[in-house]
Amino acid sequence: MTSQRKNNPTIEISLTDIAPGGYAVGHYKGHRVLVPYAVPGERVAVRLINTDEREWLAEGVQLIEASADRIKPRCPHFGPGRCGGCQWQHMTYQAQIALKTDIVIDQLTRFGGLDDPPVQFAIACPAQWGYSSQATFFPAKDDQLGFRATDPRQITPIEECHIVLPELMRLLDELDLDLENLREVRLNLSEDHQHLLVLRSKDDTPPELEITLPVSVNFLLSDNEPFNMVGSTHVVHQVGGRWFRVTAGVSFRSNVPQMETMAKVILDYLALRGGESVLDLYGGVGVFSAMVSDKADFVTYVDSYPPAATDAEANLADLENVDIIEGSVESFLGELLENGQTYDAVILDPPHTGLTDDAIEGVGDLKFTRLVYVSQDAVTLARDVKILTRKYGYELIDVQPIDFAPQTANIQCVALLEHPESRDA
Repeated sequence: MTSQRKNNPTIEISLTDIAPGGYAVGHYKGHRVLVPYAVPGERVAVRLINTDEREWLAEGVQLIEASADRIKPRCPHFGPGRCGGCQWQHMTYQAQIALKTDIVIDQLTRFGGLDDPPVQFAIACPAQWGYSSQATFFPAKDDQLGFRATDPRQITPIEECHIVLPELMRLLDELDLDLENLREVRLNLSEDHQHLLVLRSKDDTPPELEITLPVSVNFLLSDNEPFNMVGSTHVVHQVGGRWFRVTAGVSFRSNVPQMETMAKVILDYLALRGGESVLDLYGGVGVFSAMVSDKADFVTYVDSYPPAATDAEANLADLENVDIIEGSVESFLGELLENGQTYDAVILDPPHTGLTDDAIEGVGDLKFTRLVYVSQDAVTLARDVKILTRKYGYELIDVQPIDFAPQTANIQCVALLEHPESRDA
């Protein structure tokens, strides 16, 4: 802590709410005060750090009244100034699930413009520890690897991590890499227990390697183009009884068992009876296209990242009613509007930044009967839902949060929207 920060005002507040990022929220002189590593229901003394905005940021100084949900963190790297990967190891998992549900409700209320959003209680993750099949490390001091710290400009060297699959951590212990020119080291574990190492450098120059471990190595250029160096180009994962290959650089949720949970929610929301046309936007490696292909008449998959579309072609090659399109979502929606075409239902699985302006305009103008929005971030979900409902006339029917990342404040959601003009036609 800097000496300047020590002179900042200290106040005593009761914490009543929760905010994205995992901050407990109190109130002081009309301002929301955000406090990390605290639990709603606690009373704390905090030191104000940033009072320039309507929401003030603070750091805990003294725990005056502790919550019954407070527990001892498992990881020695957890806490202020240390690893920034986990935010909630200090509270019970039951409390985490309830608070993740509250975050979704809060965002849809405050920023989605909904008085009583139809949010279900979050679906818990069966594994609270050791669930992630991938981890991204960064070079730290003394030739070590680590995670981004609570100050993202810093890297915390990591000796143990309890949310990553233990097999990946054992691989990390055995790695011997020259880190001088490396920017990022990503470890992936295939469901058949094959290891994939994905590297990025500071100047797009692949490193020289002497690998004696049974691991495949790939290099990612600055434009995310993968370059195979040793062994396989991909890992494989099983979802819903199907195998999916995932090439280095292609996005895939790291908690694989919860993918099947999410796919079931999507199917329930789509309520396909047979004969429908389904559009799968931001389709990734094709998991959702595969899941709906049994009941839909035909499915159109769209993704702009060439390696992802190539994976989808391989993963869905046996499905004659799935059409793979490599291209931008925005351009495809524009073509539908221009040609007067539509689909009975659409699945949206955008990145955590949510929909672009052009994408949301296309979805809005097409007035799909049923729209299933898969969200990685409650903040951008609320923003996009507000636009879709207020500007384009969609109705939010239901939201199901799903926990993919215990011990963190991250919560993913599946939201069902319908357009009354198309539904009632």
